[in-house]
Amino acid sequence: MNNGAKIGIASAATVLLLAGGYGAYALVSGDSDGKDAAKKPRTVVSEPPSPELAASGAKAFLDAWAKGDLFAAAKLTDDPDKAQAALQAFHDNVKPSAVHLTVGGPTTAPSPAASKSAAPSASASASSTAAAGPTGVLESFKASLEFAEAGSPWNYDGVLGVVKMSDGTAAVHWAPTVIHPKLDATETIGVKPVFAAPAAVTDRKGKPLAGYASLTGLLNQLKAAAPQGGSPEDAGTAVVISPASGNGPAEKVFTLKEPKPVPNLKLTLDADLQAAAESAVAAQGKPGSLVAIEPSTGGILAYAFSPTTGQNRAFSGATAPGSTLKVLTAAALLEAGITPTTSMPCPETTMVTGKSIANDFKGAHPEYTLTDAFINSCNTSFIEKGKDVLKANTLPSLAKDVFGIGLVWKTGLSNFDTDIPVETSMAGAASEFIGQGKVRANPLGMASIAATVQSGVFKQPILVPGMDQVKAARTLSPDVLSSLRSLMTQTVKSGTAAAVKPALPAGSGAKTGTAEVDNSADANSWFTAYSGDLAVAAEFQGAGHGSAAAGPASSKVLAVGNRK
Repeated sequence: MNNGAKIGIASAATVLLLAGGYGAYALVSGDSDGKDAAKKPRTVVSEPPSPELAASGAKAFLDAWAKGDLFAAAKLTDDPDKAQAALQAFHDNVKPSAVHLTVGGPTTAPSPAASKSAAPSASASASSTAAAGPTGVLESFKASLEFAEAGSPWNYDGVLGVVKMSDGTAAVHWAPTVIHPKLDATETIGVKPVFAAPAAVTDRKGKPLAGYASLTGLLNQLKAAAPQGGSPEDAGTAVVISPASGNGPAEKVFTLKEPKPVPNLKLTLDADLQAAAESAVAAQGKPGSLVAIEPSTGGILAYAFSPTTGQNRAFSGATAPGSTLKVLTAAALLEAGITPTTSMPCPETTMVTGKSIANDFKGAHPEYTLTDAFINSCNTSFIEKGKDVLKANTLPSLAKDVFGIGLVWKTGLSNFDTDIPVETSMAGAASEFIGQGKVRANPLGMASIAATVQSGVFKQPILVPGMDQVKAARTLSPDVLSSLRSLMTQTVKSGTAAAVKPALPAGSGAKTGTAEVDNSADANSWFTAYSGDLAVAAEFQGAGHGSAAAGPASSKVLAVGNRK
């Protein structure tokens, strides 16, 4: 067929007279030479067509369209010019290899166009009226379009509005919904490249991570980093309905070729632990944060911070960790030959750089051993013994070589690396032995320290499985590691973490921290612990003793456990 020629004939032979308002279309009919055209205006009348006339009019239109005679099909509508242009655009842009259209019969159902709107019956009634005209009849039809590149046809149901003309014939009331029930006058339809939905970000078990306030920044960062638009080789093709303006989303109505799927991005996070972390941090009512790590892999299982609109304190915080750092100091003392039963007297005060340092409790305890000093968190014991047997660079060296503290971590999210500076004198290093002085850390770093004690090997924390993980130079000896674990478990049994013990799983190891911060009347609460293949650290600003806030928050996460 020669559609181009037929379009030309339509333009020459059809005149559209606009007389203002529906039903005022005047379609000129007459002899082929046009002599009687002016005498026989063909207009829509108010009387609806009979059922037989409506059925025959619908069938004639559908038959012409199915055969590809778009000129003839357009003439069988009440607006040939618009119908001709729209039908031609549909065939040019969609390019079906075959079109099968079958009359279904009269219907009283609203036009399928109403399905584009969520509005109730008023909208549906208006759509029905638009399709049939105020005095028209609705005729249903079934469409089945074939495509060379598609294995199955595109099937959909449609509705035609049929009106009666002044010459006694029937005509299809033209509307974009004639072509497809979801198409309106502000849209176009055609075949376009389509891409698979963007990768979803899930936890390690495939659960969605949207909705967790502390993860908003991470999810936004991952979304921004994802490829936009996809690669051409990943594209599929589909019939889509798009806004004619080019602005706004397109709707896929039939897929010709499926796009290459985009695999979900699974993180190391665990949705159950994340929920527990969010709840635990929020419940304290203080600015704070918490991190949970899987010791065997370094995978970050959860992190939360409050307020969630502020800094991610869990990763980017940089404050003194207080006595939680005594885990490292104890490891250094054990490597220096001190044993859990070695005498470590606990004087009431001691001097560091001209400043008197006291403990959280009154009185001296000359009978203390390393175990006593650790589980009761005696500052003066650690300072005095540290000055006797350690060097100024011992703690930062051990932290880097065994615990990875001081190495550059790439976790998948911006983070502050725990900093334990090398002091030039023992006077400066002494404050670091109790987690004060110039030491700066966050729950990410302190949870990693607990994780290393639990597993015996430093595994750099990561958020994405398979990320590169820097390695520590060495591990603790079995004897030192066993003693260090014993100190942490004894702290839960009868030390400063005993107040948290009822909420902690059996066999947990922990260390509390009460960190003094310059210009603050209240100390920060710290806690780091492990249970099974799960390590946690938390801090809360101005919340006091480690067992008062950070301990209870950590215990809630540890109680959930690492259920793989």
